[in-house]
Amino acid sequence: MNEKIDNFTDLDAWKVGHEFVLDIYHLTKKFPKHETYGIVNQLRRSAVSITSNIAEGYSRYFFRDKIRFYYNARGSISESQNHILISRDVGYLDKDLANKLLLKTTKIKQILSGLIRSTENQI
Repeated sequence: MNEKIDNFTDLDAWKVGHEFVLDIYHLTKKFPKHETYGIVNQLRRSAVSITSNIAEGYSRYFFRDKIRFYYNARGSISESQNHILISRDVGYLDKDLANKLLLKTTKIKQILSGLIRSTENQI
């Protein structure tokens, strides 16, 4: 991460998170129509919340505010993981695909944890 960070879209956590959001939108198109306002909505909202909180945190002036939003993003990652597990267990996602998504959420969480540590060091 030696690149200059001029915008939240330059953050690796946001980049990987954005890929995850696109994956979720693509995959949930295949979920049953009766789940549109159920698990599809919940999974999409929690995935979008990851990158939204990263973006909002990046734009906050005070480091403690930044960290609070980054922690909110971590919470949304866990929520997304829960929705993925439910989707797998009810048969909407096969085990391999669910595992790939869970690995991506783990990667986002690791990158985000580094961003949090880096921001905490600036306080």
